Amino acid sequence: MTKRSKFYTVKTRWLLSSLAAAMLLSGCASLGKGAAEAVLEKTENEDTRQCQVWGEPFPGIEAELAKRGGKTKVLFVHGVGDHKPGYTTEFLEKLAKELNLNSRSGVQKNIELNAPLFPGQNLGNLRVTHLLNEQNGQELTFYELTWSEITRQEKALLDFDNSGEYDFRRAKINGMLKKFSNDTGPDPIIYLGQSRVPILASYAQSFCWMATKDWEELPKSGKHTCMGLDDSSAGHIARDNYVIISHSLGSRIVMDGTQRIASLLANPEKYLSSNHKFNYSPKAVQALQNKRLPIFMLSNQLPMLQLGRELPEVAGKESSYCEPKGADYKKRMLNETEIIAFSDPNDLLSYGIPPGFSEKYIDSRLCAKITNVNINIAKVMDAFGMTDLANPMEAHVGYDTDDRVVAMIARGIGNPGASPLIKQRCEFVKEVK
Repeated sequence: MTKRSKFYTVKTRWLLSSLAAAMLLSGCASLGKGAAEAVLEKTENEDTRQCQVWGEPFPGIEAELAKRGGKTKVLFVHGVGDHKPGYTTEFLEKLAKELNLNSRSGVQKNIELNAPLFPGQNLGNLRVTHLLNEQNGQELTFYELTWSEITRQEKALLDFDNSGEYDFRRAKINGMLKKFSNDTGPDPIIYLGQSRVPILASYAQSFCWMATKDWEELPKSGKHTCMGLDDSSAGHIARDNYVIISHSLGSRIVMDGTQRIASLLANPEKYLSSNHKFNYSPKAVQALQNKRLPIFMLSNQLPMLQLGRELPEVAGKESSYCEPKGADYKKRMLNETEIIAFSDPNDLLSYGIPPGFSEKYIDSRLCAKITNVNINIAKVMDAFGMTDLANPMEAHVGYDTDDRVVAMIARGIGNPGASPLIKQRCEFVKEVK
């Protein structure tokens, strides 16, 4: 059992014990400690969590690893809350086990990100790990983006509220909730302000490093800037396979960042002056236009974070940009952006992507295709007549350590190579257009 799982088990026991105590005080003596333990034991032993997928089959990372001649590269982008480099360790270990990548680099490479638009500003950390299977030669390079450094200074404004001068006045549980709120609540607000462009530049830099350099070519440490997609990058882009994984606000960052790259490639003068160099060649752009880019969005929030925002530059023109006979086919950014959106109905901050969303709210140059994964991350309990009780916190933060989620990212669904766990526990419904 992981530390996170142990934490939620302790919290669940505390909740059930509190419910039992309340009922005893109200005269429900027959539902004492033994009943509470029985309910908890039943909850822990029975796993009735649902997993339903609607869309088209997708292969997962394993199919990319099996391809010869190119590298497989995965970029992870976190969501709200302060993160430190290494936050993906548990997920990465689970993913490596699922993919049978039994060896890894002894050390990670850590790049302090910079961008031409922000030459003196630290845009976060890109931590890179190399995984491989020495028997069959399969290898994967994992890029972990930590952009928290950009928002950390602004969030320091709330440090006084977490100080002993104020915190001792709160009830213990309220104090814990207030600290959580102060850590996570400001990030979406900050992202809508002046820090948005630096965060998007941090993502663009991470994507640039992934697209232009292999593990051996990456700097080991220090402050560096990736200068663009030139002719030397075209071969990497044509051969390599890219996968992006994001969580909560990270999904909005990935989508905004990818759309910004599309706009940058189409209109570089809009973003960069003569003092800011950004190289890209027609060969590199053409290679990118032939790529399929899977994006696994954990605790997807695209619908909520679209509220009040401007529409993309190019929308509602999928047939023109994404069909070979379309008038703007040669102006697309990607051949296909495959969005797999994970949401737990008991996660108060996640949403499925509704029909018609991509046509109106996603840039047509990405050629987006949507698959929704409706999955119970938190267990649903039935305690003391209170039905359908689930921990919303666990439902929000538990995606990256859920075995079904990891197996689906690794080996997909609706294909012969899908994990036995997915075939047994998840229902797949293919949507026909």
